[in-house]
Amino acid sequence: MWGKVGVQCRSRAGVEGLLPLLHSGPPNFLMAFSGTFDYTLDAKNRLTVPAKMRTALTGTVVLSRGTQQCLTIWLKDEFHAFVATALEGVGLLDPKRDNIKRFFFSYAFEVELDSAGRVMLPSRLMELAGLDKEVVVNGIGDRIEIWDRPTWNAFSATQSIDDLAALFVDSPGA
Repeated sequence: MWGKVGVQCRSRAGVEGLLPLLHSGPPNFLMAFSGTFDYTLDAKNRLTVPAKMRTALTGTVVLSRGTQQCLTIWLKDEFHAFVATALEGVGLLDPKRDNIKRFFFSYAFEVELDSAGRVMLPSRLMELAGLDKEVVVNGIGDRIEIWDRPTWNAFSATQSIDDLAALFVDSPGA
């Protein structure tokens, strides 16, 4: 079946028509990473990834700066998909495109967890995130965040569900 703009669409009938297509619609929010954990970096600035999160981190992962004052650990494919989504609709010659790519790729390191489930945090990334030895590890669905503990505590204290909900409410009189 052909859609309005000449794109072929799958036609479904019977019971199949009642079920959602796999990989259709908005992105599926992966819940591989959840929870908040207090950790201390070792003398070599290695973070022991929480065992609960470690099972999803097989092979190469990406350690990068976060969108807040933190670091992130991504599954490699999820990281590239996230950046690709951020670049959607930005023209190839638009300077914003390179700024987005610079922000994420300039400080991205492909790493593997060692046999003890640890990842070494490069000093340059630690400086960007203001990390000291005491950290908080947060799972936020598709990635892991690593925050300096006092920074996380201050940030977390300012967050409320009411403020978050207000971001999604139409303005009065609209």
